[in-house]
Amino acid sequence: MDKLKILVVDDEARMRKLVKDFLVKDHFEVVEAEDGSRALDIFYEQKDIALIILDVMMPQMDGWEVCREIRQYSKVPVIMLTAKSDERDELQGFQLGVDEYITKPFSPKILVARVEAILRRTSQLGNEENLEAGGIVINKAAHSVTIDGVSVDLSYKEFELLSYFLENRGIALSREKILNNVWNYDYFGDARTIDTHVKKLRSKMGEKGDLIKTIWGMGYKFEVNE
Repeated sequence: MDKLKILVVDDEARMRKLVKDFLVKDHFEVVEAEDGSRALDIFYEQKDIALIILDVMMPQMDGWEVCREIRQYSKVPVIMLTAKSDERDELQGFQLGVDEYITKPFSPKILVARVEAILRRTSQLGNEENLEAGGIVINKAAHSVTIDGVSVDLSYKEFELLSYFLENRGIALSREKILNNVWNYDYFGDARTIDTHVKKLRSKMGEKGDLIKTIWGMGYKFEVNE
């Protein structure tokens, strides 16, 4: 399979190199842009950009402007990088259709994990009709789950929750983030509903329920020791 191409946009050459090195190590092709204007030129010239990693604070044209223009023409996944941790910035990002929002400083390994998760979710990374990890196989088309070859009967939300965990394996997920993605922003109840669903899901998964780790004070992480 051809390598997926990632566009990395940041006015700091050191930051671009850091991100590029980790992505290349993970078998992605990387193209770079030092400012927003150059990023748009590359995006329009090269039609096979699979995902954009976009810094917010840049000269000439900032990340918000770049994202706003790209969203007029494309739904390509966008990860925003910023030195700010202002909730208003994050809300603006999601309103513009940003897929992920990461505050500097960050772990490059976590960034790569989030890139992979988004590409799995958008079905660009391999044939993701089946999600597999730790003996768990999810067939999204058939809406079925097997664990070590044995079929498991899950409710609709339990199925969506387990799928989200596998798509984001190895990534710590807050309860709010899980609600926003599995309940699609339209659920305004208590985030503790996640705990109830996770408890039922773990019970149905038997010993494999231990793969869903609790992160105290935050949420959960699906982790398989490979």
